[in-house]
Amino acid sequence: MKDIRAELRTREMLTSMAVYALLVLTIYGAALAQVGDTLQVIQFAGGLLWALIVFTSLLGLNRSFSHETESGCLEGILLAPIDRAVVFLAKATSNLLFLAVVEVIVLPLFFLFFLSGAELAATTPMIALPLFVGTVGVAGVGTLLSTMTIDTRGRDVLLAILFIPVIFPLLYACVSATTVAFLGVEGTFGTFWTSCAVAAVYDVIMIATAWGLYEFVVDA
Repeated sequence: MKDIRAELRTREMLTSMAVYALLVLTIYGAALAQVGDTLQVIQFAGGLLWALIVFTSLLGLNRSFSHETESGCLEGILLAPIDRAVVFLAKATSNLLFLAVVEVIVLPLFFLFFLSGAELAATTPMIALPLFVGTVGVAGVGTLLSTMTIDTRGRDVLLAILFIPVIFPLLYACVSATTVAFLGVEGTFGTFWTSCAVAAVYDVIMIATAWGLYEFVVDA
């Protein structure tokens, strides 16, 4: 709740994440300006959307402990007689909420910029499932990794180096499910449900691992 109250006062993280996402969308627009066939854009729209989410989440995760480190509150948190797993849960929940808010803002813009002239499949709303499962995993794993890199030099780069390989199985599954939902091709929905199941299993395993390891990471 502390992170949410602080963000409601400053709106620093949400503003920076939203602006960054808009800049990425602008770059996408320039890169895809010569693609005249909307169908081609739909075919890789899932990958574009998840690249946007991952890059934006990296910015937010890098800033998730900024208030604690700048004001020296982290030491106070560690001295408090609370389970370290509670700190993990609080940070992961706040990161999840911030990511969800940014996605709510950016997703309509993504459709407006790249898919406004497309005849979307009836299954397009199903992208909500991989978005939810993927965002949960990104927030959980990212919270652990951002804690590991909090006191390192070049933590922005180091977090990206650690985060991308670790999150790759989840990213691959979510891109696959999102692409199937966008295309809506009959006979491919087995892939959709399989991919969502893989992403959900990843979330359970990795978040449970992060929960168990967080005490050792934060006290190191």
